[in-house]
Amino acid sequence: MPKIAIVVEFHVKPGMFAAFDAHIREHAALTLETEPGCERFDVLVPLTSEGVPDDKRVMLYELYSDQAAFDAHRAGTRMPGMAERSAPLLDKRVLTICHTA
Repeated sequence: MPKIAIVVEFHVKPGMFAAFDAHIREHAALTLETEPGCERFDVLVPLTSEGVPDDKRVMLYELYSDQAAFDAHRAGTRMPGMAERSAPLLDKRVLTICHTA
């Protein structure tokens, strides 16, 4: 059974990077702590072409043991609040769901 990996790219509103970064890192820590099916949850800050952190984007890489673990994550009680608190900080969210090879 393949594992499920997700990659999410967030486009952060101007001036909201610090607030979103703290928010998403708390979510990552809680997910790893409370969801046994979450094997990995990395918060990534892309670099600009000049090699400095891009304060307009944040990316996530998450790995779940199987589809059921990912479904449980999506249905979790924290997810509606997570989305609600994220909305005023973001311009855009792009989610890609993958099977691992």
